[in-house]
Amino acid sequence: MKDIVNVDLSVDPVIAQMSKYNHEQLLFCNDNETGLKAIIAVHNTVLGPALGGTRMWKYSNEMEALNDVLRLSRGMTYKNAISGLNLGGGKAVIIGDSRSMKSEALMRRFGKFVESLGGKYITAEDVGINTSDMEFVNMETNHVVGLPGRSGDPSPVTAHGVYVGMKACAKLRFGNDSLHGKKIAVQGVGHVGEYLVQALSKEGAEIYITDIHEPTLHRVASSYGARVVGLDEIYDLDVDVYAPCALGATVNDDTLSRLKCSIIAGAANNQLKVEEVHGKMVMDKDIIYAPDFALNAGGVINCYSEVKGLSSAWAMTKAEEIYSTIENIISRSQKEGIPAFKIANKMAEERIEAIGKVKLPL
Repeated sequence: MKDIVNVDLSVDPVIAQMSKYNHEQLLFCNDNETGLKAIIAVHNTVLGPALGGTRMWKYSNEMEALNDVLRLSRGMTYKNAISGLNLGGGKAVIIGDSRSMKSEALMRRFGKFVESLGGKYITAEDVGINTSDMEFVNMETNHVVGLPGRSGDPSPVTAHGVYVGMKACAKLRFGNDSLHGKKIAVQGVGHVGEYLVQALSKEGAEIYITDIHEPTLHRVASSYGARVVGLDEIYDLDVDVYAPCALGATVNDDTLSRLKCSIIAGAANNQLKVEEVHGKMVMDKDIIYAPDFALNAGGVINCYSEVKGLSSAWAMTKAEEIYSTIENIISRSQKEGIPAFKIANKMAEERIEAIGKVKLPL
């Protein structure tokens, strides 16, 4: 008989974190054979099954991964609600280096964990994950979207929504929605960032870009006539729009003391490091802030089209509505003197509450 090892089974810190964001369920996934370590967070299923992508990132520790998946899944609930979609919010993170640790076995094992939730969570691609990875996941579960030959890569629709939302911000700040000649700093030129740069280039914007991946950075700069700047330098540029399109929390104490923009509008999730603190600081600095979950909803709109069997044309048309959503949020924020993120949160919560009266959680 093996010796019994004493293990601290206290879950209070985790339950406290779940309570903070009002989550329904967390699934911790581990498989020694494939090296899989993942967390799936189901935040809310009042409006429908929880849909949200899977992110693979080399987190410094497990608590960092936990905090990220909790914030991201909550953001998906709000994103789906404010976009008028019949979906709840969820997210998954795989802990590890996506460039060296991914394998067919790891992704298929992750697919088995998704399947174990019985449709309560639907996954898709996110940072560090591509459509080929989702094909492996799909070998073990049908609860996956964004597959080749179906709705595919959601990046173009996400970028289009960010683009039209940015134009709505410009209309409120400058009197018209033209971005021609406007100086725009795009932080992160991965899938979504590159499509955004492409749209801005076509309109004649003056574009500055940065990214941790040098080959991609210089290719995008060459393709669209953008100017390359340093990773830290981007916060000090005198521009009209700062567009964070990489990871979150880049709007914080340090950057807000340096940013010289009139508008913050980008594709990244959780851009405000601390909502209550930095959301108010943005407003006090008279910067128009487009709440990220409302602005970057094009990706989930694209995934929803696959879930419901709708066309790619429907997804693009639906993403156009982000213009009026952002315009409404910012207008209310300015009129009521309330930070934009609070207005957006309230709009999402009101829809969840209304539908919750006629639907029970899954």
